[in-house]
Amino acid sequence: MRAHLRDKGQTRFEIDVVDLSPEGFRAETGFTLWPGTIVWLTVPGLAPLEAVIAWRDRFKYGCAFSKPLHPAVFEHIISLGNR
Repeated sequence: MRAHLRDKGQTRFEIDVVDLSPEGFRAETGFTLWPGTIVWLTVPGLAPLEAVIAWRDRFKYGCAFSKPLHPAVFEHIISLGNR
């Protein structure tokens, strides 16, 4: 699913969310981010979701949400990806 990610410096860029759980997500992007960086994930219809970059492997990233997603929010995001 396509989404946007923003870092503390206000840089906003497109990412591909390739895996999602209530605790975090895996993404791919050509932008460089470093583990420990706080970011905000933006998906249509929701307020930005705070997360931290947990790991990086070239252009693949694992991110952990600051607070686990509520089940209804998680289901909403999943439904957006299925469209």
